[in-house]
Amino acid sequence: MDKVRPFSHALDRLRDAGLRPTRQRLALAKLLFDDCDRHVTAEQLHTEALSGNIRVSLATVYNTLHQFTAAGLLREIVVDAGRSYFDTNTSTHHHFFDESSGMLTDVPHGQLQVSGIPTPPNGSEIESVNVVVRIRAAS
Repeated sequence: MDKVRPFSHALDRLRDAGLRPTRQRLALAKLLFDDCDRHVTAEQLHTEALSGNIRVSLATVYNTLHQFTAAGLLREIVVDAGRSYFDTNTSTHHHFFDESSGMLTDVPHGQLQVSGIPTPPNGSEIESVNVVVRIRAAS
């Protein structure tokens, strides 16, 4: 029976993305990728790291999340100026943002269709279209 090391999944993801597996990157990758897909802010991940006795600064968490995003391991979803979530599901999909709770969730596949996308300016092409549907509790 093959025994899987605790950090082997995180290690493989980092190496496949061309990132050097530092202690902090490995620890944060394990938190991000060992369970199901999720949406997390830098502050939430920092709190999780500290709760798990991972000594890492908030600045290091931000830098690591941006490195993971640049390497294609995460998608950054900007919901407001200065408020971003990082999504471990990098496939093309859209989101609900609950204004009351601050929760970001996926719009179920096939429930949103985008049409009427404008032609981009000369010399450019559309990279992606990200839709964030803002919701709140009904009154």
